Amino acid sequence: MRNEQRLRTRTPESRAFAERVQLVMSLTSRLNGLPFDDLDARRVLLTEIFGRPVPDSLSILPPFYCDYGLGASFGERVFINQGCFFLDYGGITIGDRVMVGPRVTLSTAGHPVELDERYDFVTHAPIVIEDDVWIGAAATITPGVVVGRGSVVGAGAVVAKDVPPLSVVTATSAVERKRLKPSPVAPS
Repeated sequence: MRNEQRLRTRTPESRAFAERVQLVMSLTSRLNGLPFDDLDARRVLLTEIFGRPVPDSLSILPPFYCDYGLGASFGERVFINQGCFFLDYGGITIGDRVMVGPRVTLSTAGHPVELDERYDFVTHAPIVIEDDVWIGAAATITPGVVVGRGSVVGAGAVVAKDVPPLSVVTATSAVERKRLKPSPVAPS
C-alpha cells in the first residue's frame, strides 16, 4: 500500500485510537437510531463524529458507519447513500460534488500481510476522492488510493490502485500477488 504508516498495537497511542473508536461507534449508533426527518439532530451528531462542523450541503443517509471520524473531510454537495462504511483512521478526503452509492466501503486501515507482524500493527494510508466522482453501490476503496476527478467506480468494484481522472473502472478479481512465509511461531 502506498503511503502506508503503522500504528503499533498495545501502546498508549493504540489505546487512544481504540477509545475513539468506541466513542464513534456509540455516536453512529445514536445517529442511525434517529427519526429520518430529524435533520438538526443528525447534523449535531455528524459534527461530533467528525470532530468539526460539516458542510451544510453534505447529505449522509443512515444507516452510516464510521470508526474514527477525525480522519474524514468533505467538500461541498457530497451525497452519501445508505449503509456506507468509512474506516477513516488513515484519512479520507472527499472533494466537491461526489456521489457515494449504498453500501460503499472506504477503508484506510488494515494489518501487515506478513503473519509474524499481523497482530502487532495497524497499517493505514489515506484515501482521496477528487471532485465530481461517482462511486457505485457496494464498491470498496482500499488504503492509499486516489480516485481522480470526474471518474466513475462501478458497482461492486474493488479498487486497490489509483484511478486516473475521467475514467470508468469496474470489476472484482482475486489476483495472487505473492506467497507469504510461514510464521515460525503460531499466533496465540
